[in-house]
Amino acid sequence: MSEKNLHPRTRAVHHGIRRSQYGEMAEALFMTQGFSYDSAEQAEARFIKSGPDEFIYARYGNPTSRMFEDRIASLEGAEDAFATASGMAAVNGALMCFLKPGDHIVSAKALFGSCLYVLEVLARFGVEVSYVDGTDLAQWQAAIRPDTKAVFFETMSNPTLEIVDIEAVAKLAHAVGALVVVDNVFTTPVYSRAIEQGADVVVYSATKHIDGSGRCLGGVICGTRQFVREVAEPYLKHTGGAISPFNAWLMLGGLNTLDLRVRAQTEGALALATALEGDNRLSRVIYPGLASHPQYDLAMRQMDGAGGTMVAVDLGSKDAAFRAMNRMEIFQISNNLGDAKSIVTHPATTTHQRLSDEVRAGLGITPGLLRLSIGIEHADDLIADFRQAMA
Repeated sequence: MSEKNLHPRTRAVHHGIRRSQYGEMAEALFMTQGFSYDSAEQAEARFIKSGPDEFIYARYGNPTSRMFEDRIASLEGAEDAFATASGMAAVNGALMCFLKPGDHIVSAKALFGSCLYVLEVLARFGVEVSYVDGTDLAQWQAAIRPDTKAVFFETMSNPTLEIVDIEAVAKLAHAVGALVVVDNVFTTPVYSRAIEQGADVVVYSATKHIDGSGRCLGGVICGTRQFVREVAEPYLKHTGGAISPFNAWLMLGGLNTLDLRVRAQTEGALALATALEGDNRLSRVIYPGLASHPQYDLAMRQMDGAGGTMVAVDLGSKDAAFRAMNRMEIFQISNNLGDAKSIVTHPATTTHQRLSDEVRAGLGITPGLLRLSIGIEHADDLIADFRQAMA
C-alpha cells in the first residue's frame, strides 16, 4: 500500500522499521556506541559519505534512533528528522546550527523559560532578538525586517495556551526569506499540520506526549532533508546532542499509542475545562477548545477541531493555588507534561520562576495560575478531584 495513503495512526506503528535477520516484531534496540567495518577501505568510504543504513558512531546516528527519526518525520509530514538528547537540545540545535553574530531573529515572547534562556544565549553571542506578542500579526509585521533570518514561536504557548497563526506568520517570514522554526510540543504530532501551514523546522520535546509515560528524555528536529542533514546534523553530531539509542527505543514504543492517548487526553481536557468554566472560585479557565478562548476559531482551524491536552486555570492567588495543589489526589504535582498521568504545575514558582515578576505579569503568568496536563484517567474522576481540591 502507498505510504501516503495510510492513516497517521498506522504509520506511527509501522513506518521506518528495520528488522534484523531474526525477524523480530518489536523494534530492535541497538545498544552500541560504535560500529565495525569489513575493511579499511569501507571505513574510509563511510566517513566520506554514509549511506542511509550505514553508521559510524552513535553520536552521528544509530539504527534504533534512525527508526524513530523516520517514523516521526513521516507523522509530521517532514522529509527528515534528527533525534536529540532532550527537547531543549532540539530547540538549541535548531537555532544554533544556522544563526551567527549579526543575524536577526523575531520571537514570540510567550515561551517556556528554557527557550527564553536559549534566546538569551544567542543574544550574548551577537544575535539580535526582537520579541513580539505572538498573537498580534501587526507586531510580527513590524518586527520582521529584510535581514531577518528566522522567526521562532511555540504554536501553543506554555503555559497560557495562546495560539499563534502559523500560516500568517510564515507568510510574513517567507516574504523576506526567513526560516520559520516552531516548538510544537503542546499541539502534539497528532494535531500538527505545521509544515503544511508554512513551518520550515518543527521541534518537539519527545519527553512529553511522544514518550507519554514519564520515562526518559528526548527531542527531535523535523524539516527538509537539506536542513536536517546538512545544517542541523553537523552541529548536533559534533556538539553531542544526539539521543541515546535506549531512549529512542522507548520513544518508538510511545509512538505506537500516541494517537490513542492524545485523543483520550484531549477528550478529558475538554470535559474538565467545560466543567470548570463559570466556577466563581476561578478567575480564568483557559482552554483552546472552549469558545471563550480568544483564539478559539484559529485553534479549531489550525488543530483540526481539537483543543489539545492542556488546560490552565487561575485560582486568584498563590496561597489558593498551593492549597488546591496540596489537596489533589489524582493530579500529581510535577513540572513535566504530556504524561498518561494528570499533572498540575505552578508555573510562577517552577517552570517560569527565573523570570522577573514584571515579565511574568506581561505573559499572563499570575501567582494563582495552574497548568494542568490531562492524562488518560476518566474525566469524571479528574473533575471530582479538582472540585474537592478547591472545596
